[in-house]
Amino acid sequence: MADDEGAVLVAAAREGDERAFAELAERYRWELRVHCYRMLGSYDDAEDVVQETFLRAWRRRETYQGRSTFRAWLYRIATNGCLDLIERNKRTPGPYRVPPLAEAASGVRPPPEVSWLQPVPDGLLDPAADLACEPAAAAVARETIELAFLVAIQQLPARQRAVLITRDVLGWPATETAALLGASVASVKSALQRARATLKEHLPPRREDWAPAGEPSASERVLLRRYVDAHQNADLGALTGLLAEDVRVTMPPYPAWLVGKQALLNLTEQVFDPESEWYHGNWRSVVTGANLQPAVAHYVAHPTAEETRDLSGEFRAQVLDVLTIDRGRITAVTSFSPRHFAAFGLPLVLS
Repeated sequence: MADDEGAVLVAAAREGDERAFAELAERYRWELRVHCYRMLGSYDDAEDVVQETFLRAWRRRETYQGRSTFRAWLYRIATNGCLDLIERNKRTPGPYRVPPLAEAASGVRPPPEVSWLQPVPDGLLDPAADLACEPAAAAVARETIELAFLVAIQQLPARQRAVLITRDVLGWPATETAALLGASVASVKSALQRARATLKEHLPPRREDWAPAGEPSASERVLLRRYVDAHQNADLGALTGLLAEDVRVTMPPYPAWLVGKQALLNLTEQVFDPESEWYHGNWRSVVTGANLQPAVAHYVAHPTAEETRDLSGEFRAQVLDVLTIDRGRITAVTSFSPRHFAAFGLPLVLS
């Protein structure tokens, strides 16, 4: 047992010292939660599994023999908890089977539907900044926490997913990964090879160009401001210049999607038009961050029969847009319901 892992704490926890165990649990809670979130794609489920991990570890504390680090032992319990949940839920992503919200160009393929996907506020990923010299720092590389990666990795069989995360994200050697999963080194190597090949098929183009996590660039901040202004001013022309030709929109957990700039503009035109039955009202927007990606929380003052375009009603939470930006254009918008606003410290009504 390495000194910096707290051999004294581990020994005390094994003997039933609740304070020692609680200190160990807090030491690893954050990175385990990120690990489970990546495995499951759902932050709610990840929190549940981590809580259950600590309950199981406490009840089985005497079974820890020190053959691995205490951290690795917790990872094994947490990973098995994720595998059990995946097996119980029978969640299988696949292409959307419903028509798009707006007609796209011919030959457009629907994106994968991951209805259980949830966003994570950047604030909950902040501990990475304090752990730069720790193994946990690998847990939040931008390219493995962005929504596109989470959607892609959900395409993998559960055990392949666990192998790829442990080997390629956390950087564990094959021997430790095999011990984690109770598998042979040969099977781990084989699973990793298959997982890498499958993942490559589902990742977006230019995946290798993605940069490490960091603050939005100056150009991204300008784009975000223009995206906000386009909505607040109901300016379809301004929105047009921000979108990639093949932009994709999904709205988990709803089976709603579209692909293509023109399809999105056609839908938005109706949303902005007071004469349309799709008209939402006036917009106000707040910039935030999710999954180390730019995000915008939209609020809408909905019209009533007596109101006109000059609305004076309350601006209520409408949608949280998480944006994927590549080479100065928005390539994907993942829209989430207002139930996530509280996690971002956002009110449901703007004062």
